[in-house]
Amino acid sequence: MSSDRLSYASPAWFQPGNGPRYLQLSGHISEAIVSGVLTTGDCLPAERELAGLADISRVTVRKAIAQLVADGLIEQRKGAGSFVRNATPKLEQSLSALVSFTENMAARGMTSSSKVLSSGLFTPNSSETFALGVSSVDRVARVKRLRSAGDSPVALEHSSLPEDILPNPSKVHMSLYAVLRQTGKVPTRAIQRVTAVNATGIDAELLGLRDGSAVLKIDRTGYFRTGRPIEFSSGLYRSDIYDFVSEIRQK
Repeated sequence: MSSDRLSYASPAWFQPGNGPRYLQLSGHISEAIVSGVLTTGDCLPAERELAGLADISRVTVRKAIAQLVADGLIEQRKGAGSFVRNATPKLEQSLSALVSFTENMAARGMTSSSKVLSSGLFTPNSSETFALGVSSVDRVARVKRLRSAGDSPVALEHSSLPEDILPNPSKVHMSLYAVLRQTGKVPTRAIQRVTAVNATGIDAELLGLRDGSAVLKIDRTGYFRTGRPIEFSSGLYRSDIYDFVSEIRQK
């Protein structure tokens, strides 16, 4: 089956100043695979044809395809072409880098979106009191968001911060860290715990999963350089399309 459902013309994927062309093209194709526009067995245009459609060099096409192969999304069959793999594509996020979901998707050349499900200032619960070091007379800002890559929901995130760090949670629409950078209150380090859980009820529904589906649960506490905890987040990430990776170095 061909991939003529996707436009490869440069206006569909290229934005000046948004990174190398090969990464933007590979991101465009990745997003199409994640969203289901391209499905298992679809064949990409031949190298020469794709270069003409995208108005780029064949070298750039080769680099884009190589990136997709490295990401496990495309397989190349000798003498036949490049095909969408018979595997669920996965997004990767490093556990050793403190970046936001929005930044991670942008780095991959993919379009991200957020739907704010709720936000406001509240009396802290026991988990927030412990993680953020606040008292029962303080208030915390809470933001609950559904995060998507392309048209596919991939994460459900709950973020809590002390009121003096985020006095107006309604300002958060896309990136929480972008809002925090405006006042210079971004965490410089974080401790996070990854566990496997089952998504049920409304959580599974929001993520587009069957009730009881396995997901990754990430609890993270972010700190200032002074050691003060200023962010506590708990998120559910679709394990079928999201991987967390870490790099281990010898001391």
